[in-house]
Amino acid sequence: MASEPCDVCEREVRIAGGIGDLWNFSFESTQGMTLELTDGSEFFLCFECMERLPDDVEPTAQDVADLRARTDPVEEDGNSFWHWG
Repeated sequence: MASEPCDVCEREVRIAGGIGDLWNFSFESTQGMTLELTDGSEFFLCFECMERLPDDVEPTAQDVADLRARTDPVEEDGNSFWHWG
């Protein structure tokens, strides 16, 4: 099982697939993805933070920085792979 921190909320989110899942038969879905924005910047965001980006224009690095400034880092609660809901 692989994980990576969200560049906005800093929570470790699950990245499905890979050799780790082969051995532990884990079938949970991915909870984030790397976005390559039109300004050439690249960020890994959880789906929750991704939904908070502007949807009326193409997001930029500034939009991610603004979102990060408005978002408090999430404290780890032991359930980092299932933080929705």
